[in-house]
Amino acid sequence: MSELLFEIFCEEIPARMQPRAEADLEKLLGDRLKAAGLAWTSLKTFAGARRLGLVIEGLPVKTADVSEERKGPRVGAPDKAVEGFLRGAGVASLDQCEKREDKKGEFWVARIEKPGRATAEVIAEAIPDMMKAFPWPKSMKFGEGEKTQRWVRPIQRLVCVFDGDVVPVEVFGITASNVTEGHRRMGRGPFTVSNFAGYKSVLEGEGHVLLDRANREALILDGARKVCSDARFELVEDAGLLTEVAGLVEWPVPVLGEMDPDFLDLPPEVITLTMKTHQKYFAVRDPKTGQLVSKFVTIANQVAPDGGAAIAAGNARVLSARLSDARHFWDNDRKTPLSDMAAQLSKVTFHEKLGTVADKVERVAALARELAPVVGADPDLAEKAARLAKADLVSEMVYEFPELQGAMGRYYALDQGEDRAVADAIKDHYKPQGPSDEVPTAPVSAAVALADKLDTLASFWVISEKPTGSKDPFALRRAALGVIKICLDGNLRLPLTSAPGKYSLQMASGRALIDALLVAARNDDRDLFDQLDRSAGGGGAAPDWDAAKSLSGWRDAGSEDLVAVPYQCFGDADAPYDLLVFFADRLKVHLRDEGIRHDVIDAVFALGDDDLVRVTHKARALQAFLDTEDGAALLAGNKRASNILAKSEDDLSGEPDEDYLANAPESAERALIAALASAGPAATAALEAEDFAAAMTALASLRAPIDAFFDDVTVNTEDAALRRNRLLLLSAIRTAIRAVADFDKISG
Repeated sequence: MSELLFEIFCEEIPARMQPRAEADLEKLLGDRLKAAGLAWTSLKTFAGARRLGLVIEGLPVKTADVSEERKGPRVGAPDKAVEGFLRGAGVASLDQCEKREDKKGEFWVARIEKPGRATAEVIAEAIPDMMKAFPWPKSMKFGEGEKTQRWVRPIQRLVCVFDGDVVPVEVFGITASNVTEGHRRMGRGPFTVSNFAGYKSVLEGEGHVLLDRANREALILDGARKVCSDARFELVEDAGLLTEVAGLVEWPVPVLGEMDPDFLDLPPEVITLTMKTHQKYFAVRDPKTGQLVSKFVTIANQVAPDGGAAIAAGNARVLSARLSDARHFWDNDRKTPLSDMAAQLSKVTFHEKLGTVADKVERVAALARELAPVVGADPDLAEKAARLAKADLVSEMVYEFPELQGAMGRYYALDQGEDRAVADAIKDHYKPQGPSDEVPTAPVSAAVALADKLDTLASFWVISEKPTGSKDPFALRRAALGVIKICLDGNLRLPLTSAPGKYSLQMASGRALIDALLVAARNDDRDLFDQLDRSAGGGGAAPDWDAAKSLSGWRDAGSEDLVAVPYQCFGDADAPYDLLVFFADRLKVHLRDEGIRHDVIDAVFALGDDDLVRVTHKARALQAFLDTEDGAALLAGNKRASNILAKSEDDLSGEPDEDYLANAPESAERALIAALASAGPAATAALEAEDFAAAMTALASLRAPIDAFFDDVTVNTEDAALRRNRLLLLSAIRTAIRAVADFDKISG
């Protein structure tokens, strides 16, 4: 078995593209080699600032010989059929074929022998094809004619060595060799290599290039921690920055630098983000106080003769210039009240069909006020926080650093004397933004965060801009998951669509519908206006075209009628259910790690319950019940009852006869009738008290009577009246079970 070493040596590859490039190289070249019949024992890719490559071990020196048979036409078939068969099989005449016979008659069979190919030939064909198809997110074009390159950066060398010999692959006018280069300053080379062990040894030795990205990350992290601890400080770790820096350097050397301490009066997020975004530095803090100190860690790409003093000084000067810009933004922004910034949101488009960010703020403010009592917040504070939450989007600092939206608004609010709950809500209303992000728990923060996310979901449902497949440009899945996490973590009882008050999705969609109608009228888009008007279903909130065109204040006047807007305002008649299904899907994702089955959540949601906390508690209890022997047996009994009822042609309306309930002929059915009379009310009472474990216990009592009924009683008896009563008894079983969940939606 042999080894393939392949390296593409080029100008600097963007760090963010390197991990994906490794995966693409493995797949693209690996697939082509597999298609040629090659297998191997191991494949490892590597990427860095100036190289992308792989090593494959355990390759055969040639592909296997292939012998196959191809069945042809029957003996005596027309000449044209025979000629086509011979041509397709690649044989010259029937003399190279043999006759076979089966029950349909005698036919020709050609045996095709394909000798294996040299692996080096396969590699020489696969690499150019792979490189020309490489899916860089962005590529550049260089050269002319046959030497034209389309690659992420200009290619300078190719190394392709198989079994110790050069494979003369030619791509973009560059012929592969066994020569590579090392670090520009510390060990350029060139170096001649014959295998991966020698290649790795020379590069990581004389060449001063660490090939493995994980090794570079470990060296950077350990070294940065050490230079900080030696100075009695602590590194502010950042996994994303660590990955990026590891893609920028070949021989990382952490250096501790000093910045002007006067900049420490800037918000810490501004300092760390300036370091990260512009300079790729790590921030440093005092482990005793947790506060930033006037230090930073930069990762040099060489061992400096002065220990890095000149590097640290030069980086400090550049950082000072960057922080001076940040100070300018900070000082300018604080001259403008947040309320004045908020007024400028009318110039910022939220969505072309939904109007400006100012329109969204109006909707969110109204919704936050209505949600405030649900989460225990002060309505005035919730509304005020919502009105200021997006204001910093027009600030100079957020324009420069979009990642600071919300965080800067909090600083500006505190600087202007706003209530701390309002300031915190401005920062926290975007949360959670991912699975590991914090969930806002303070009442005002929770109210604004929920209002913002519910408005986003309702708004995009109104205009039928829903996620499709892997595409979710408006992050609606994240918004729904955020609502779920806020409700579950805060134990907030928030019905999504059936709320009696004004905070349901129905109400949120009504407000979004009005804004969408206004925008359509403002843009003179009659087609969109009519489409949205039809979706409102005549609920009373939508004005006619002329009234909308006049913008005569009907939004405020119509808001009292918004609760009358039917569910069709979600875009189509089934949309409210569609949105609830969307939440159910997100809840499945959230609960998957707990082991809650997706069909269990479907079974609970199928009853129309839209209280996320109650649905979750019930799903957990139901999952635990189904994992018991009683639960599995009851599920089987429900399916058996459903199957019998589905096949019945009897009229099953109404209830079993009173005489039957009192005097059923079989003891098993009398026992089942008694069990249902006891278990049904017990389960219902437990459900009303939201004691779902007790409800499952009540259902468990039905297991033995149901088993005995199916064992001892013939349901489809010839006596029509008795058969109908027994079928209605089966229906009563389903009714009792369905008080908890729709067991028909549970598989297995």
